[in-house]
Amino acid sequence: MPSREEVLHGPGTLDDAGVVRIPGTDKAIVQTVDFFPPIVDDPREFGRIAAANSLSDIYAMGGLPLSALNIVGFPEELPMTILGEILSGGAEKMEEANCALLGGHSVRDAEIKYGLAVTGTIDPDHMLTNGGARAGDVLVLTKSLGTGTVSTALNKSEIDADILATATTSMSTLNAAAAQIAMNHGVKSATDVTGFGLCGHGSEMALASNVDIYFHATKLPLLPGVADLAKAGYCSGGSGRNRAHLGDRLSVEQGIEESLISLCLDSETSGGLLIAIPEDRVDRLLSDLQDSAGVATHVVIGEVKASTGTPRVSILN
Repeated sequence: MPSREEVLHGPGTLDDAGVVRIPGTDKAIVQTVDFFPPIVDDPREFGRIAAANSLSDIYAMGGLPLSALNIVGFPEELPMTILGEILSGGAEKMEEANCALLGGHSVRDAEIKYGLAVTGTIDPDHMLTNGGARAGDVLVLTKSLGTGTVSTALNKSEIDADILATATTSMSTLNAAAAQIAMNHGVKSATDVTGFGLCGHGSEMALASNVDIYFHATKLPLLPGVADLAKAGYCSGGSGRNRAHLGDRLSVEQGIEESLISLCLDSETSGGLLIAIPEDRVDRLLSDLQDSAGVATHVVIGEVKASTGTPRVSILN
């Protein structure tokens, strides 16, 4: 019987990073899948956001999307025009990413759900991983935080239109430019910030790299209006779950506002890249990120230090 990898990918080999090498080439195939219910009311915007979020995993590894399949759950009582708008929004992002849509699958569902199964190509000898952070690196974030808080406030009809519009633009922006610039500067370690929040994904990087990671709460870039929304208690339920999951692997310095701590832990949708890079190269990285039309945020938010025990994430002032 052929192996699972042969069934899914042909006679390639699965290397230690979980990447399937293509025989006879220096390339490999990576695959990812993600889908979720609407987090904004506009169907086309939801389609754009969901597609950008699904494509992000490929970019976060330093790969390029090649093809995708739509995944849809849709209530039969809703007008099909809504589904058409969702799929059109997703198709816009796939076209922007030069990613071919090959089809998909839909089911009847009590709640709308949409996302993509994406196949990408990657050079397995030059890729971004969680495990490449080193003591002395600095940490750069390429999107502002707060999408979970904005979505929660929207669900309770407690948000201004301009705040929602800015968050929607951020969520629908591809991480393609940020990933390519990181690769151009020889970055080895990066992750996209999504459902586990900044600290959750930072913890994954810390564990994989056997280092401690420090974030400075006062340096975090926040979407407009998010600080006030967080103070009003609109962080999503993911914030508490992520904090409980981290347990004693999370350290918080005294005196930090609880709302900022919650934003460090809050779930993000289609968040930016968290990049670890040696300090002597960060200025050139930031300069190129600033010059890129596809990257609105580029902020140093912390640093990497040697671990003295179980790798931890710390939030400092």
